[in-house]
Amino acid sequence: MAFYFIIDYFIINYIENTVYLALAFISSFLVHGVLTPYLVILIRDYGYSHSALGLLLALCEAMAITSPFVMGFFADRFRQYRPILLISLFSSLICGAILFLSRNLVFCAIILPVLAFSYRAILPLLDAISTIKLGKEGNYGKYRALGSLTFFVTVLFLQYTPVFVPDTASNIAFWVIAASLVSIVLMFMVPAQYFVSYDSPVALPAQSAQSIQNENVSNVRMHGAVQRHSASYRLWSPLFIMGFSIIFLNRLAMSPINNFLSLFVVEHLKWNAVGLMWALSSGSEIIFIFISKRLLSRFRALPLMAFATSVIILRYIIILLFPTNAGIIVSQLTHSICFGVFHPAAVSFITSCVSPAQRALGMSLYLSLGTGLPTLIGNLAGGFIVEYSGYTTLFVSFSLFAVLGLGLYLITRKYTLRLSIENGG
Repeated sequence: MAFYFIIDYFIINYIENTVYLALAFISSFLVHGVLTPYLVILIRDYGYSHSALGLLLALCEAMAITSPFVMGFFADRFRQYRPILLISLFSSLICGAILFLSRNLVFCAIILPVLAFSYRAILPLLDAISTIKLGKEGNYGKYRALGSLTFFVTVLFLQYTPVFVPDTASNIAFWVIAASLVSIVLMFMVPAQYFVSYDSPVALPAQSAQSIQNENVSNVRMHGAVQRHSASYRLWSPLFIMGFSIIFLNRLAMSPINNFLSLFVVEHLKWNAVGLMWALSSGSEIIFIFISKRLLSRFRALPLMAFATSVIILRYIIILLFPTNAGIIVSQLTHSICFGVFHPAAVSFITSCVSPAQRALGMSLYLSLGTGLPTLIGNLAGGFIVEYSGYTTLFVSFSLFAVLGLGLYLITRKYTLRLSIENGG
């Protein structure tokens, strides 16, 4: 009896909480590994000017802002996450196929926003269900680091692939198709019930009577605990507004690096190393994301967010003073802190302010209004700034938002303890 109990415990706790979640994170980052570094190259290959490129990127970001709220609404409503994830992946596959077959500018302008709507809903949904499954004490950073590793391997592969080199729109579209297909297969390998939230009414597979009774007792206890704890969540408290403002300013400061650095490397440095640059940044962030739980337990979310924001300033200084291949390499390594420290801290901060029943909404707020909206602004303004004033003006102007974000934290630092108490933290 004890032997079967150990086996049952191993299967439930190890396979579900390790293998399934690992497969989900690998699946979710493949398409991002293609589009994040190469979307701007894809659009530029159609012949758009920098200003038109910025407008199209802004339109894509507007759709990306909308998608997590729309998809998250249905995920929260029905407590079913995998169907929404699969819809997003199948839509990415179809959009990639259209872009691969057509060079029409009108098709490009229509399909790219739809593609952005599809694939940008994946990560907030995955963050939502993973934080629910792992609980408050779970090690989210360990699995998010696996996502970063997947991104790293993908961009490094694309940098050195001998076939369908991603320097044209059709070749990039081909890799969108390939990544979507692999992601769909991996997502189907995870049982549907693993993506069901704890209070879902959907029936689970047949189990023994004792197993069902134990699970029901566990669910009742967990639901009661969540209900008691949810009274302490205050979404729009002063602490949340301050922290969310820091997130917004941080992401606004980072938008030129995320969206125009690929063009800077290709056009200004004349260096065909887009994949390598993104591999350096994503690879450097892995260790910090992996140990994020330790960092958060020692320093807490807001100080870590402020520290990461200060490093953005250093990152721009390096790019401006050393606009060379070596300078870009060093600046990309600072991504380990700019994102590797910042993202887990931001997720921890958001989850401390949003109840599990609204976790998809909370992650959507973070990735849409906290990340998507500043990226939209950066894309819209960045294209015009590059076209009429150049990359130096772009980097200097957006570094000021990092200064503002750091200043906001320093000014309000003495109030954070009181605000944390008011927020129930």
